[in-house]
This record gives sequence, structure tokens and C-alpha cells, in this order.
Amino acid sequence: MLPAFGLYSHIQANRRRSVLLLVGLFFLVYAVAYAGALVARALGEGAFESVEQNLLGAWRDMIYVAPFATIGVIAWIFIAYWGHQKLIDIATGAHAITRNDDPKLYRMLENLCISRGMTTPKLKIVETDALNAYASGLSEKQYAITLTRGVVDRLEDAEIEAIIAHELTHIRNEDVKMMVIAVVVAGVVSFFGEMMFRSMRFGGMRMGRMAGRGTRSSGGRGGGGKGAIIAIAIAAVIIVLAWLLSVVIRFALSRSREYLADAGAVELTKNPDAMISALLKISGRAEMAGVPSSVMEMCVENPRVGFTALLSTHPAIEDRVKALEKHMGGRRPPPEMLTLRPTPAELIAAQEAQSGEQASSGTQVPLPPGPWGGLPGGDALPGGGSGPWGGGGRGSPWGGGS
Repeated sequence: MLPAFGLYSHIQANRRRSVLLLVGLFFLVYAVAYAGALVARALGEGAFESVEQNLLGAWRDMIYVAPFATIGVIAWIFIAYWGHQKLIDIATGAHAITRNDDPKLYRMLENLCISRGMTTPKLKIVETDALNAYASGLSEKQYAITLTRGVVDRLEDAEIEAIIAHELTHIRNEDVKMMVIAVVVAGVVSFFGEMMFRSMRFGGMRMGRMAGRGTRSSGGRGGGGKGAIIAIAIAAVIIVLAWLLSVVIRFALSRSREYLADAGAVELTKNPDAMISALLKISGRAEMAGVPSSVMEMCVENPRVGFTALLSTHPAIEDRVKALEKHMGGRRPPPEMLTLRPTPAELIAAQEAQSGEQASSGTQVPLPPGPWGGLPGGDALPGGGSGPWGGGGRGSPWGGGS
């Protein structure tokens, strides 16, 4: 796919398609507004016995309220513009870090940004053992890249760099803007759809009364009878279809973007092997407990199982790895090289255990060789080491670059 037209051609085509999808998502708001007009007419005194008259009357009502619906959605987007970052941070528990907090991590981000002439976004951490990351923001001043503590502590430097480059690519390609707007507009569809269903539920007694009335003359008003009940059923179908289409549109917006972001990360780091190993390590360890699904859609991986996997916003990790192998020249590491790096707490515990064993025996206990260059007893802390992974060293086939 990528070699045929080139990465940037695919990015431009994806942007055009995304704009069309967002326009379609916006029109779903009008579909829900029409369903609302149907419900209001069917449950009000202006209901007709004729289904056609109810549909036509609701259409006239929708035309009248359409400008207000448009203004409401735009206002909702503006509110999201100013407040979405704070809401995301509250939902995930993310907090900003500075250069002093983690100089090496901050330097990785800066070097990647400098290589592409980008303004360096904020850097944030979510204190969870899950392995995941996401980009957020709607403007240069708001852009932020958030990593979980699991990514920082458990992945090698080259893999962390690949994840950061993946999220920077989402910012470069304006995926973040698209996804935030899509989530906001889809939220409008869901919110008003739920309101309509509540209205129909609370109007159930009235529907029962209408069903028990005799048939009125064609064009009669003042309750609507079976015509109003059918109108409400049509409204329910419209709401369900609008919600399903909003999910499908968000699905379509997300999936191709992940392939492009993976490819963009390789373009930035020149290290497809690190992107592959990072994805394989993240697989099965990405779920962030308590984080809303709308935020998970913005992450490197959004794990879904069972029936919900049919509407997953992300391609399967295995498919993404195969794409990197086929189109970007990546190589899958052997299974023994997919062991997670020890956390600082694990290193300290291992060193203390070793010291206690040496003190009790009075002899030097040899350390078993490991993929982190002699850990846990050597001087290799997270990000260091001289083993085959050795902090992303460039001397290894899956290290920090070619």
C-alpha cells in the first residue's frame, strides 16, 4: 500500500477522507434532531393520524431547529477546545513532567521535534503499569504527549522513542484534531439520542393511551393514535442508526491513522525494529483501568475483546507488525527479546536480595546473564546496559536504530 503512492500521498488522501467523514458525522446531528422532532410531534397535541403528515410536520420542525442545532454543536466544540485537555487529564490522572523530572525522556522528545522543525509539545505521565500512550490537544499551545509509567519503566529507550515518534506523527498529521472533534460530535449524537429515548420511555403511558383510541379521520389531529406510535418507532430506528453510524465513522477515522502513524514513527526514528518490538510488548498490556473509551481511542493501542472487537478503532497489533515488516523493512525480534525491562523498584529489590545473599554466604554470588546486560546486580539502570537490548543501543539488531 505505502510504496505505491508514497507515505505523504496517503496522508493527504487520509485527510481528505477524514474531512468528508467529519461532515457526515455532523449531519448525523441533524438526523437526531429530526428524530427528536418526530418524538415531540408524536407525544404532543399536534400529532396527526397519518404517518406521512407526522413525518412531513417533523421535517418542517427540524428545518426550523436546524440552525439552533448547528450553533449548539459549534458551541460544544468550542467548549471542548478550551476544556478537553483538562478533562482528559482528569480522566486518566495524567500529570506534566519537566526536563528536570526526566532529562533523558525529555531529550528524546526534543530531538525528534528538532529533526522535523516541530514545536515541542508538553510531556505528561499517567501513573499506571499499563503500556500505552496518546497525543492530545487542538493547537500548538495545547499539544501534549502522554506516556504511561509502564512505557517509561518497562520499554527500552529505542522503543520509547518509537512510541513518542508515533504520537508526534499523529500531531503532524492533524489526527489529534480530527479525533477530538469526532469524539465531541459523536458525543452530541449519543447525548441527544439518549435524551430522545428517555422522552419516549417517559411518554410510554401516553403511547398506551394513543393505542387505545379509535382511528381518527385522515388528517385529524389531537393525539395521532397509531400514526403517532409509528412515528415514534421510526424516530427510534433513526436514533439507533445514527448512533451506529457515528461509531462506524469513528472506527474509519482511527484505523488507517494507526498504520500511518506507525510508518511515520519509522520515518522519524529510522528504526522499524524498535516500533515492531514496542507494539509486541504493548500487546495485551495496554488496558488502562477506569479510562473512558473515548480517550482509549486516542491511544497507541485500544484493546477490545469479544463482540466489541468488531467495532475496534485500532487494527490488530499483529496486522500492524506485518505492515511494518512488509512496507518498512522491519524485523520481528525473537521471543526471548520481548521480555520487559525491570522497573527501578524491581532493580532495588533484586540488589538488596543479592546483597543479603552475599552477606550470609560470605562469597560473591555470580549474576545470571540476562537481556539487560547483567541485571539485576550490575550498574545498568533502566535505559542503560550493554546487552542485546542495552537501553536501545545501536549495536543490536533490535536496538536504537541502524
